[in-house]
Amino acid sequence: MKKLDKIILALFSILIFLESILVISVVAGWIKLSTLNVFASQALEDTNISKVVLGTSIVCLLCSIKGIFFESSDKKNRKQGVLMQNDNGKLLISKSTIENIVQNVVKGFDSVENTSVSTEFDNMNNLSINVNLVVGKNVVIKELTLNLQNKIKEAIKKTSDLDVKEVNVKIKDIATDKKDEIKE
Repeated sequence: MKKLDKIILALFSILIFLESILVISVVAGWIKLSTLNVFASQALEDTNISKVVLGTSIVCLLCSIKGIFFESSDKKNRKQGVLMQNDNGKLLISKSTIENIVQNVVKGFDSVENTSVSTEFDNMNNLSINVNLVVGKNVVIKELTLNLQNKIKEAIKKTSDLDVKEVNVKIKDIATDKKDEIKE
């Protein structure tokens, strides 16, 4: 989280805390609503205090718009890959790195003709891998996908120490030999 985001979060937390204390005090009867009304109207009649309240309100409005519509860099890093941190520093393993590992595993299977890979991370850095395949004919699809899923999980764990939540395999098509089509 960026420093600006931390400051905004701290300010909003303090404002909500104070507002909650004030509302609880009014509801519990510790502060009379009429007293609060008199205090607020006297404060807003003074032009200097009015300007301070207006400026503070505008800053709070802008900060809330920033918090709602603009994401922080941690969210961007999560979309790019998984961010790991230890005593020595940070490590960002990108999606493309993981996809290349998966591509290399898939290349080891002769029965796979064509591959496309995509990766997704959730908020807890759980990794889901989606593999789309075009396989050769006479392939036992169930056996191929089970072996492929296991090999992909092992390779990712070995190279990046990440646990793969799931490997989803989609068989898009079965390739046919063009020589067979011509003869028929």
